[in-house]
Amino acid sequence: MAITSRMLASRGRKQAEKLGIDPARVPPGQYLTEKFPVLTVGRNPAFDLATWSLSIDGEVEHPSALSWDELMKLPQRELTADIHCVTRWSKLDTVWRGVAVSELLARAGVKPSGTHVMAHSDGGYTTNLPLEAVLDDDVIVAHTYAGEPLEPDHGAPLRLLVPKRYFWKSAKFLRRLEVMSADRMGFWELNGYHNDADPWQEQRHWF
Repeated sequence: MAITSRMLASRGRKQAEKLGIDPARVPPGQYLTEKFPVLTVGRNPAFDLATWSLSIDGEVEHPSALSWDELMKLPQRELTADIHCVTRWSKLDTVWRGVAVSELLARAGVKPSGTHVMAHSDGGYTTNLPLEAVLDDDVIVAHTYAGEPLEPDHGAPLRLLVPKRYFWKSAKFLRRLEVMSADRMGFWELNGYHNDADPWQEQRHWF
């Protein structure tokens, strides 16, 4: 028998109820996991923190490339968030630490022409978001997960974290934030994934 979205949604809610968690925290079609599944396009890229940098450019007044030490000196934020993967797993109460994207973009000075942001990763992966989405208080560039430095499988040394969107928008191996004057689709968006990726609307695919 084929497993339907309705069956998965019921499974997730039942899991939450058994754990004493509000089932409304589980988006439609998702189930809960205590593990942290690994899904990556290509191999994990090598990195050297001595030469690593994060670029912020495009429609900004002050393009920059932050070294690792410079990033660590910026105000740090700890965040607890539920995350939801398009492959239907959800993991609740994950704990991260990093720098707010709003902080980075404020320092760069977004021009009035800036409307969207493209996240670029080592290895060529890209994903796009509206500017207002990455300015939310819960959007950070994360270097720590559950009190430990990010593991390579989860995007070391730095990944984007956008909890309100399916997890492919939280780009691993982050190296660049490009502010754009118009929307442009990233890797998975060009391959059929929904441009908006709202888990509560089940925006998994364009079709």
